[in-house]
Amino acid sequence: MQKDRTYFCIDMKCFYASVECAERALDPFETPLVVADETRGKNALCLAVSPKMKALGVKNRCRLSEIPKHIDYLIAKPHMRRYIDYAARIYGLYLKYIDKSDIHVYSIDESFIDATDYLKLYRKSPKELALFLIREIAREIGVPATAGVGSNLYLAKIALDITAKHSRDHIGILEEESYRKTLWEHRPITDFWGIAAGTARRLSHYGLYDMKSVALAPQELLYKAFGINAELLIDHAWGRESCTIADIKAYKGKSRSLSSSQILPKDYDLAAARLVLSEMTLALSERLIKQKAIAKSVSVFVGYSFGTIPSTGGALSMREATAVFSVLRTYTQKIFDETTMPGVPIRRLGISFGDVQDETHEGYDLFTDTEKIEKEKRLEKTVIEIKEKMGKNAVLRAMDLEDGATTIERNGMIGGHNA
Repeated sequence: MQKDRTYFCIDMKCFYASVECAERALDPFETPLVVADETRGKNALCLAVSPKMKALGVKNRCRLSEIPKHIDYLIAKPHMRRYIDYAARIYGLYLKYIDKSDIHVYSIDESFIDATDYLKLYRKSPKELALFLIREIAREIGVPATAGVGSNLYLAKIALDITAKHSRDHIGILEEESYRKTLWEHRPITDFWGIAAGTARRLSHYGLYDMKSVALAPQELLYKAFGINAELLIDHAWGRESCTIADIKAYKGKSRSLSSSQILPKDYDLAAARLVLSEMTLALSERLIKQKAIAKSVSVFVGYSFGTIPSTGGALSMREATAVFSVLRTYTQKIFDETTMPGVPIRRLGISFGDVQDETHEGYDLFTDTEKIEKEKRLEKTVIEIKEKMGKNAVLRAMDLEDGATTIERNGMIGGHNA
């Protein structure tokens, strides 16, 4: 019989904003600060707001123009490399007390920990150990954190997202019985991990508005509405979750993909957007080569300026399984040319390479000039080696110097933001 387990879900509070406060030796609970690139104009998106700003009624992910005029606040430009460094330091702190096999990094500011075997080791209760860890993070790194404690991964996450918000010590604790006692009738149902707005709408069609009604609903109805996904929905409604951190670490995906997207700095016309698409295709091609992988399918997404027309795009399976830029560009530009609406300003672009597999499966048809392909691959590998030694902008192409090209600027970014 499997022994009872104890999981933590620890989240850094207002992470980006708290890091910027820590850099300035400021208390994030007393400092009104937003993280935004004000060079992008008054409608620049705030990537994070400090706890003090939240206390003043300012919502996360708002626009600068939406912040009330009477609030006096600091603006910190995003520094993504800084946030990655802080996240690494926090992970390093965990490793002082927890083995890496018992840690699952869920996002840059959130991690799951299987604390089961450490409670006896450190002679602490689940709450005491969780408090110890978040206090160590605050003391050594200067970033506030909250934690959820649960008898499974799902309950740890729900304890963090819902219960901890109403706790003075920022610790939420749940097991199946207390979950059903305290949160079964909680609304809105979208507060629960995994319940998106679309799922909530579909549930509402059957008069299901909280987890209790989902748990007690006829299972045949849920399977008819959600298919195999109903199994997870039913388990979560009862507070059950069989997946463990060990299961997560042992999981191997059946298929892989690589994708890239960007919001353009201004409205682009068809020709300028096509240029950027070529740059994006090259960047993903280099990622494939570095991973010694190839792709068999491509897809393209085009989003237009706000208030114009819905997004367009499409997908194609390639005759060749390849990582070579010249071949990949042929397909991405074919999709773009055939599906993009001319004369409408473009603001977003995205591409994805699907069916990614090991390069040993690379294949071409009889009409392919394989010698030319191999020469291009050798050249690309040389360029990649130079970039890794000298920096991403050490080698540029003519297209990177054209008006509207974004590669040079984006090479100084992480996740589309200032590094």
